[in-house]
Amino acid sequence: MLLFVGLGNPGTRHAGNRHNIGFMAVQAIARRHRLAPWRRRFQGVAADGALGGERVLLLLPGTFMNESGRAVQEAAHFYKLAPGEVVAFHDEVDLPPAKVRVKTGGSDAGHNGLRSITAAIGNAYKRVRIGIGKPNAKELVPSHVLSDFSREEWPWVEALCDVIADNAALLVEGKDATFQNRVHLAMDAKGLLAGGGVHGDR
Repeated sequence: MLLFVGLGNPGTRHAGNRHNIGFMAVQAIARRHRLAPWRRRFQGVAADGALGGERVLLLLPGTFMNESGRAVQEAAHFYKLAPGEVVAFHDEVDLPPAKVRVKTGGSDAGHNGLRSITAAIGNAYKRVRIGIGKPNAKELVPSHVLSDFSREEWPWVEALCDVIADNAALLVEGKDATFQNRVHLAMDAKGLLAGGGVHGDR
């Protein structure tokens, strides 16, 4: 069994925020694979079902971002999951818009949701890093991530979440590099690798 966690802040006020693209991606996976209806569980809402030949629990923590680890720890403890069986989907300012990278472990790079999860279960979990780009000045990052995607951004946001959902079974199968490549090729084919910033990825 795997635990797919979407990171974001609860409530309609935050639903369109860049910081909530992790929520959006996991919600797209639930829709695409017709996983069971969302139910209140583990200090958030959860849905589960079969994906890629495995059982997968999808979780959207109802805590705010900086307390995400509480919900993750509760779900992981309930199902006796190791950190390597947890996959966190989150926004990444150090990637250009619409780029996706998968990594296991590493630092939280200042992301409060990752910091909370690492404090709760250690850092050996997988991260699906979803690029949202960043402003020119470091002090503008908080307002950038907590503001809504613009009207011009929504086409790539929705397409990217759908492409992630289409290829989510590859993450279950441990084919992370193939997942990355498929997402990149699909977005490139749609002409939606946004912002002209696809070069200079790091």
